[in-house]
Amino acid sequence: MYSPRTGEKLDMIYWIEGDYIRDAVNEITHFMRDWRNDKVKPIDMRTIDIMAASHNLLDVSEPYMLLSGYRSPETNAMLRRRSRGVAKNSLHMKGEAADLRLASRSVNQMAKAAQACRAGGVGRYSRSNFVHMDCGPVRSWGG
Repeated sequence: MYSPRTGEKLDMIYWIEGDYIRDAVNEITHFMRDWRNDKVKPIDMRTIDIMAASHNLLDVSEPYMLLSGYRSPETNAMLRRRSRGVAKNSLHMKGEAADLRLASRSVNQMAKAAQACRAGGVGRYSRSNFVHMDCGPVRSWGG
C-alpha cells in the first residue's frame, strides 16, 4: 500500500496463523492516519482483512494506493462541505473504512473482488477512480 499524499509505502505481513502482529498493526494504524492533521485512530482489522482478501482475488503485485483511511471528524466535516458523496457518520471516522485505487485494475474489477468477500460495504466511485471498502454491513453503491 502506498500514500500519494505522504509519499509513504507500506508492505508487510500483519498476521501469522490467525494472530495479528502488534507492531505491524501499529504501523498500519499510523500509515492510515488522517494525513490532513496527523490524527490517528486504531484501524479495524476487519477492514484490512477485506482489503487483503480483495487484493489477493485481483491477483496483482501492485500495491493499493490509499486515498483515505481514518478521517477525523474535522476532516470529514470539511469534505462534506465540499462533496455530497461524504457520509455524515462515515465509517472512516471509526477507522473502519478505506478508499483505494489500483492503476492496473478498474473500479468495477476492484469492487467485484471486494463484493466477493461478502464482508462489508463496497462503494464504486468511477468518476474519481476509487473503491471504498469497509467492515460495516454488507451493502454496495455507486456506479
